[in-house]
Amino acid sequence: MKKKTIGKIAFEIFMVILALIYIYPIILVILNSFKTNRDLMLNVLGLPNKWIMSNYIYVWNYMDYSRLFLNNVVVTLIGTAGIVLFSSMAAYILSRKKTKLSWLIYLFCIGPMLVPFQTIMITLLKSARIIGLTNSDWGLGIQYWGFGIPMAVFLFTGFMSSIPKEIDESAMVDGASTIRVFFSIIFPLLKTITSTVIVLDVMWIWNDFLLPLLMVDSQSDTRTLTLAAYSFVGTFVTDWQYSMAALVLAVLPSILFFIFMQKNIVKGVTAGAVKG
Repeated sequence: MKKKTIGKIAFEIFMVILALIYIYPIILVILNSFKTNRDLMLNVLGLPNKWIMSNYIYVWNYMDYSRLFLNNVVVTLIGTAGIVLFSSMAAYILSRKKTKLSWLIYLFCIGPMLVPFQTIMITLLKSARIIGLTNSDWGLGIQYWGFGIPMAVFLFTGFMSSIPKEIDESAMVDGASTIRVFFSIIFPLLKTITSTVIVLDVMWIWNDFLLPLLMVDSQSDTRTLTLAAYSFVGTFVTDWQYSMAALVLAVLPSILFFIFMQKNIVKGVTAGAVKG
């Protein structure tokens, strides 16, 4: 028993140290956001000599935070809603059709997870310009469907395979169509895994930088919060104190969202692992 207790304590200490290593850069960002530029340059790792709240006030007004916050909300809602809707519908059919063709289609759907974004971003940018998906919030949200659906299909399919087919058959005997069965019976049963997909995609889309940089950076009225935070970084001069404050304001909503929804991630992943 003593050996197990000592081993458990040692493991917990190791995990705490590991967590602090990951949290330390975040703490530095928060601390430096309250410093003057001179204080930040002279003492990056220490506490502020004087806590400057005006950094946040300046950044809020300079970024037009409320408008950019709305841009993020629109992009995130469009992207997340499309991913959940289309991936859950695709997973429903793929989990019910056990054929070689459905297996190949499943591999085709989840295959893009293995393709690095950097290998296709130039082609994607040119294609998006041709069909008019650049320089708009809704166009940016739609593009997230293609990048988020593969992982969502993978999660939904594993979870949905545990739902008995007899439920579908009973509903169809009563005259329900496939679409009616899915939206009225199956989709409500996917609450746990749907919550997991929503949380993961909201965190990803809200904090994404590269895709918005390619698609909407040229239009200031469609920028996202992460792009606005990057605007304080210049080629020759960088206002690091404002950049740190802008970064905190940009990621704070997603952090709060994660804190309130983190239980759903654990439930969804656990349920998918056990049932799938």
